[in-house]
Amino acid sequence: MNILFDADRRLRNGWWMLVFIAFIAATRVVYAPLKAALAQLGVTEAWLEPVPFLLTLLATWAVLRLRRERLASVGFQMDRRWWRHAALGMALGMGSLLLAAGLILAIGGVRFQPDPERSLAALGYGLYVFLFVSLLEENLFRGFLFQRLVAGAGAWVAQIAFALLFAFGHWDNPGMDGTTRLVASIELGLAAILLGLAYLRTRSLALPIGIHLGWNWAQGYVLGFGVSGMDHPGWLQPVFQGQATWLTGGEFGPEASVLGILVDLLLIGLLWKWKGLAPASDAVPVAPVAATPTALPLNG
Repeated sequence: MNILFDADRRLRNGWWMLVFIAFIAATRVVYAPLKAALAQLGVTEAWLEPVPFLLTLLATWAVLRLRRERLASVGFQMDRRWWRHAALGMALGMGSLLLAAGLILAIGGVRFQPDPERSLAALGYGLYVFLFVSLLEENLFRGFLFQRLVAGAGAWVAQIAFALLFAFGHWDNPGMDGTTRLVASIELGLAAILLGLAYLRTRSLALPIGIHLGWNWAQGYVLGFGVSGMDHPGWLQPVFQGQATWLTGGEFGPEASVLGILVDLLLIGLLWKWKGLAPASDAVPVAPVAATPTALPLNG
């Protein structure tokens, strides 16, 4: 068996994953000096928010150029359908977070009061910040690497692998210890499966990006919870009522609550029932790629 190429003389998926990881590693090398150079030019921290995503998008574009594929092939088809799915995802993300918060409220775990420093400007800035967080994380966790693993090893192998990776990627977050670490890791792993399923049902990153954005924004900048342990100024402030952290999520946010897990399972069930718009096969369609690729124009 040829370990480099398959029967169609295409480079195997595992090697493409390594190529992508190499490109991502290169962006990590240039990130710090690039950020410092932009700061010296007077670019503020707020305007630097898109930089990590743009660097990962550049890495994605580079590997797709080698494969002679368009950027749309990984799920960035910026057509009307894409925007409809993004809007639907945001509504689902916000609705599911509000459901989790409502359950915590119903058991007497929290009450809410207006944040005295709330402002529409803060809400807008939070939407901007979490837009690029969602774009970054979905491009990394449901983009090229995930899709190549789906194509090479199957959907469930990819789902489990990236669920573990997504949960492990949050282990250094503030408050990740004790029971919180256990409950939050389970919730984050289930959230990754949910987002992966959103991609598999649509073969687009629009729905997972929207879900991710809606959940995080509503969690942090609307209701004032911690977002994976990170504090953000909210329109409201949660005041916890002394219930166990594994019920309320505490300072970490509803991602550390068993009620958050319950909501994840509900959404996974709904997406599982939904047939979506994906091709019948679990494999991600891949255009034929010659062993020695040549560059073709790409859309962006």
